[in-house]
Amino acid sequence: MNTERLEEIKKQALEEHIPIIMDDTLAVITEKIQKEKKNLDTILEIGTAVGYSAICFTKLLAPNGRIDTIERDEERIAKAKENIRSVGVENQIRIYEGDAVEILPTLEQKYDMVFIDAAKGKYPLFFQEACRMLKKDGIIFADNVLYKGYVRSDYNKHKQRTAVRNLREFLAEIENKEIYQSEVLEVGDGLAIIQLRRN
Repeated sequence: MNTERLEEIKKQALEEHIPIIMDDTLAVITEKIQKEKKNLDTILEIGTAVGYSAICFTKLLAPNGRIDTIERDEERIAKAKENIRSVGVENQIRIYEGDAVEILPTLEQKYDMVFIDAAKGKYPLFFQEACRMLKKDGIIFADNVLYKGYVRSDYNKHKQRTAVRNLREFLAEIENKEIYQSEVLEVGDGLAIIQLRRN
């Protein structure tokens, strides 16, 4: 991997205000995966943006491991492809082009890890699909779940109301201790870590 190029991608994304995974969030995910599983065969990412997080996640893959990532914005898809190629990890990442709401139900693959970082208002649906596709000992990470502090405040303004309401619904769902082992960390803009309790 061309790490110098990866740093350039990160710098450019930050300069252009493109949301990418924060360093502390990436560090928490990396530590959790290394502690739990060592290497992953399959990762699903919902929300590619310019490909930065997918590129970073290739470091968590086992040899011959793969990442599937979904993005609907055509400009970002083009940029992600360029970035992935320039770092030299194009054989490890496949981009599904289109709306995750439509693509997810068509996927039959099982994943060791799912990373949710797309439309905040769709998190309950994304989570439902992630659970369906998660391997028995898999792990789900959902980024930005506290959404600028709005989710755990009395925020009720019209502009972000749907996103905030749906994120609250998502957090209420993962707090069901009988089904999920979950925690929400105040790193970045809030990171949820979820594993399924299975008999």
